[in-house]
This record gives sequence, C-alpha cells and structure tokens, in this order.
Amino acid sequence: MATEIDHEEIIRQLTAKLSEKYSGVDSARIGELVREEVSALAERPVQDYVTVLAERAVKKSLKRSEK
Repeated sequence: MATEIDHEEIIRQLTAKLSEKYSGVDSARIGELVREEVSALAERPVQDYVTVLAERAVKKSLKRSEK
C-alpha cells in the first residue's frame, strides 16, 4: 500500500529550510517557488522523490536569480 504524501507539509518544510539557507531572499518568494514545484510534481506517478526534486529545482531557480 502506498504511503500518503502530505504535500503541504513538504511545502512548509522546504520553505523553512530554503528560507534559512537563502536568507537574502523573501521567504514568501521561496514559498511560491516551492509550491509551484511541489504542485508540478504532485501528479507524477512516483511520489518518493517529490521533496528532493522540488528542493533541487528551487535551489536552481534561486541561484539563477542571484546572478
């Protein structure tokens, strides 16, 4: 039986983690990016990697915007 994924909890945790790491970026902006990525991944058949994939995508986006 598959485990239910709490996407809202993933969003909260990743937003907090990335807001700490990227303290110069508005946490609301980070939250938006995280929500977008998690939402895009939510419909994928394999949910085991949603957290990791969303975190990588948001970090990549934040690094691009730093330049």
